[in-house]
Amino acid sequence: MTVPKLPVPPPLRGLDTAFTKDSIVHRLPEILQRAFAENDLPETAVAQLTALRHSIPNGTLTPLPDHLAPDLDAWRNDSQLYLEQTWLETPWFFVETYFYRRVIAAVDHFRQGIDPFAYQKRASLRASTAQTEALIEQLNRFIPHGWQPEGFHQMLLAALWGNQADMSMWAADDDAMPNHTGADDQMAHLLVNDATAVSSLLQKPVSRVDFIIDNAGFELIGDLCLADYLLATGQVSTIFFHLKLFPTFVSDATPFDAEGTVAYLRHHEKASLQMVGERLIRYLVNGRLRFTTHPFWTSPRPLWQLPPELHRQFAQAALVICKGDANYRRALGDALWPHTTPFAHIVSYLPTPALFLRTCKSEPLAGLSEHQAAKMSQLAENWLVNGRWGVIQLA
Repeated sequence: MTVPKLPVPPPLRGLDTAFTKDSIVHRLPEILQRAFAENDLPETAVAQLTALRHSIPNGTLTPLPDHLAPDLDAWRNDSQLYLEQTWLETPWFFVETYFYRRVIAAVDHFRQGIDPFAYQKRASLRASTAQTEALIEQLNRFIPHGWQPEGFHQMLLAALWGNQADMSMWAADDDAMPNHTGADDQMAHLLVNDATAVSSLLQKPVSRVDFIIDNAGFELIGDLCLADYLLATGQVSTIFFHLKLFPTFVSDATPFDAEGTVAYLRHHEKASLQMVGERLIRYLVNGRLRFTTHPFWTSPRPLWQLPPELHRQFAQAALVICKGDANYRRALGDALWPHTTPFAHIVSYLPTPALFLRTCKSEPLAGLSEHQAAKMSQLAENWLVNGRWGVIQLA
């Protein structure tokens, strides 16, 4: 099947919940304010972004302006349905992806190369220095012992909880950003843990694993460490990182961010980080690690509308590892499924097993047991969105 097995509920809109409304009414304008404060933008960009800010939330969506971009025609086609709707009436996932696409058009990113969120990404990398050093010391201890399920599980946990660092919700220096650094805290806040089932898929060496990447900064460090572990132990021959076509959701990683992070490790003053950077460079040179991108990853479309060329690529992989909250929302059509809906019945459309590593920062969620759902319903109202709960979830 190339669509979910079950009928898909309607996608969330800004009008539907207090959280989605707040994310549009308050969070999007705040992101623009940070972009103004952290960049010396051209006057034309400032004018366009100021008009964008004033249109939120009660103005109607407008067509993307003429500019040089490889995805312009596709975006204009996808926008046709919503051009007479307000920001709150339009599906939330479309609104968010459209917002960042408007920002990219305003700064003329594809010609000028401006990343309006670069400051936040750099700040995130600096703020996580101690975590990065601790993770890499652990990685360098694991690798000489070869492939071990326990080592793999630890790298999965690092890749999962790195997703707490999301600068579309919290600025890099925001003390409110959740941070599960302790092992007990990490395990206690796992809603679903399919790590054992995933390790059985990789029990024998496989030729290819694909990552659908989310955030730059410490999360990307965790993804690179997981990839390094799989490649260095020989458990995987080739890994593909699917990165964003342009800067989006503030901290999402582009190929430029991935290359810069490898360079950061390679030129670090600490030998342990340099060691990882050198290994990653070798993988990139010999083709075992590949950074790639596609307009789909910055489109407003659900994951079941995967283009044929990406569908064919994933069919060649033994496993797809899908990172982060926005990618999870894309996989569920950004809809409010009952939490006990079997996850594999929704994500039934991919041609290969898919592992989702996601901390909960929005309301779509599926795959909980009846017991887990009942337990969570007794917690604070914001448990779905506060970034403190996560899943290692296999479809």
